[in-house]
Amino acid sequence: MRKRSPLPLTAAATLVALVAGVAWAQARIDARLGSFRAQDEVLYLWSGEHVRRLVPGFEALAADLYWLRTVQYFGGQRLFSRNKRFELLRPLIEITVALDPRLEIAYRYGAVFLSESPPVGAGRPREGVTVLEEGTKALPGSWRLRQDLGFFHFLYLRDAETASRILMEAAEIPGAAFWLRSLAADILGKSGDRESARRMWRQMHEQAEEGILKANAAVQLQILDALDQADRLTAAAAAFERHAGHRAGSLAELRASVLARGPVVDPAGVPFQYDVVTGRVSVSRASPLWRPGWGPPEGGR
Repeated sequence: MRKRSPLPLTAAATLVALVAGVAWAQARIDARLGSFRAQDEVLYLWSGEHVRRLVPGFEALAADLYWLRTVQYFGGQRLFSRNKRFELLRPLIEITVALDPRLEIAYRYGAVFLSESPPVGAGRPREGVTVLEEGTKALPGSWRLRQDLGFFHFLYLRDAETASRILMEAAEIPGAAFWLRSLAADILGKSGDRESARRMWRQMHEQAEEGILKANAAVQLQILDALDQADRLTAAAAAFERHAGHRAGSLAELRASVLARGPVVDPAGVPFQYDVVTGRVSVSRASPLWRPGWGPPEGGR
């Protein structure tokens, strides 16, 4: 069996220096912060510039540490906190990108963390858009950041005109995806439709590596499928009323009539909510696919 060649002396020395640098940066930041950590309100008093002064020459390493803390904070709030308030999310993101303005992942993931509706995220999409705007200024050659900015204007702020303009700008960046121009024209012509939203989330899913961004895009596609399915059931309920002369008393009765094609549960396996007074079917609040205030125009496809 061949033995693995040892690292060259210079590479080994560099690796030792980097490991030592990480430990030194962590220790220096922690020493200055004392007992305060990412979960403490004191971080509101700190800025990226403050932290930069603590670690001259190790800004990129410190940015990695703060990004790790950001992800840990977000995950901890999302999974374990009852209130899920996410107050420190924006300050942690700002410190991270101030330390390393070229850390693209912090802008892209940070925007998702901020924009997603509670309890999944912070429910602050305008702040998410601001983070992406800062990213496009720091990394003007990144067409994906500008693409995300256009997507977020459409998906979270419902601003098709601005989204279309930004996507056209993204299309002008060297190396940009060829389909950006057609998508920009599509959303401008069919403002608010679900198919445009589905196309955006599908593109984000295909582009993302395994992890939070890809998983979030997959959930968003399921949400769109659930909304379409709820619309089909609502239409089936209206057809039942026309044929039977009375409104279906339940989804089970609607399903038994054979007018409701397909399952009466959403892609997460949770039964849809049926309003017997209006005949409208919607995603149940008990479902992980329910989102407050979601929606293109009713019935929009």
